[in-house]
Amino acid sequence: QVQLVESGGGLVQAGDSLRLSCGASGRSFSTYTMGWFRQAPGKEREFVARISWTGAITYYADSLKGRFTISRDNAKNTVYLQMNSLEPADTAVYYCAARAAGASQYGYWGQGTQVTVSS
Repeated sequence: QVQLVESGGGLVQAGDSLRLSCGASGRSFSTYTMGWFRQAPGKEREFVARISWTGAITYYADSLKGRFTISRDNAKNTVYLQMNSLEPADTAVYYCAARAAGASQYGYWGQGTQVTVSS
């Protein structure tokens, strides 16, 4: 079992940066692939980024490459999402999720943190 809690969201202006954090409980955090997703008002949830359990492999949504960076600290049971050059289109609730080794889907989700980017 993994419980996830996101933090770091807020209201920022276009061009600003934010770093989201996702703290995880549970002994097996270091074995999970971790992902970030987001859902804007009136839209479906979309993939943002994921990181392998070692942190060595990362993957991003094409539209976000170069602006967002995912990282993790297994000693702190935390995964991060650094977001730079934010745009109003980045406004959404951001969720972190955990996928167990061998699983095809993310089985654990946080409650989300709101990011609002004003123009």
